Amino acid sequence: MQWLSLDLQYFSGEKTEKATPKKRDDARKKGQTAKSQDVNTAIILLAVFLFLTFSASYIGDIVFDLFHQTFQEYMLMDLTENTVQVITMDLMKEIALLLGPIMLVALVAGLISNYIQVGVMFTTEPLQPKLEKIDPIKGFKRIFSLRAIVELLKSILKISFVGAITFVILWMNIDRVLSLSFKSVGDSLTTMASLTIQMGIAASLALLFLSLFDFLYQRYDFEKNIRMSKQDLKDEHKNVEGDPLIKSKIKQRQREMAMRRMMQEVPEADVVITNPTHFAIALKYDEDKMDAPYIVAKGVDYLAQKIKYIAGENDVVMVENRPLARSLYESAEIGDAVPEEFFKAIAEILAYVYRIKNQM
Repeated sequence: MQWLSLDLQYFSGEKTEKATPKKRDDARKKGQTAKSQDVNTAIILLAVFLFLTFSASYIGDIVFDLFHQTFQEYMLMDLTENTVQVITMDLMKEIALLLGPIMLVALVAGLISNYIQVGVMFTTEPLQPKLEKIDPIKGFKRIFSLRAIVELLKSILKISFVGAITFVILWMNIDRVLSLSFKSVGDSLTTMASLTIQMGIAASLALLFLSLFDFLYQRYDFEKNIRMSKQDLKDEHKNVEGDPLIKSKIKQRQREMAMRRMMQEVPEADVVITNPTHFAIALKYDEDKMDAPYIVAKGVDYLAQKIKYIAGENDVVMVENRPLARSLYESAEIGDAVPEEFFKAIAEILAYVYRIKNQM
């Protein structure tokens, strides 16, 4: 029996169940989701190289103007504080015009790639400092973990693919490469820029192809990490639905509070209709609050005796009417107006009560 108990505890703690929607939402709030950084890198590189392909003349003009100003204007200026300031501002402006569009394209591509993978998600949880991140023991485990080995294999595979693609493109254009020494500086730069863009686009497509497999692996690894044990499912169900013991205590406390409020209303009642031992119904008529008399308290057995005791302590008139008391108890709740079929009987009782109060 002891071994059986240990086995049950082991299997109940083993994470074999798929994560529930609540578990996924909690993980997402912490910034944990299936995402491949390789997809981001590949899409950003592809977008940048495609932009360079269509904006080569624009970038070439900026670079040419930068070299022209440097060699024909800046090198002939006297080195003073004012000239240094002017040169710095001009260079920063030219560099901004050169790199600004490229960085903007990279930013937009990064946002699109993240949106494709995880949608809209904003959380500051990953930015919060955690001491476990600098724990040397956990860091050592991460270095020699299965995930680290997978990342190493991915890096080797990416380097191999990019290196092979670069070699193939250079080999296919070997004549253009060998003829660079016979060309002018401008033609050589144009040839090298063309080959660089070709290699960049091809390498980006290869990385994008590999990143699809990485995304599938990241998704599998994420699903594996958020798996739940049977005990986790039970605990989550308790947290969502509430512990039955706590719920019963809450309901008991609510009943006690409702009974106290009900008993506080009994002294304000106009009449208590009884079935002398089992039922007690306290009624009040307030034309400003309700058009008909309404029930302020009702009870059976012990609660009925308590209502009658409080009514007696506060000089509330009690009228015995067995069928009326039972019918009112079964047909109306506390705060409800008395049903219409009882209006005549209630009116006679209230008239009797008011006569007694007038006599008193």
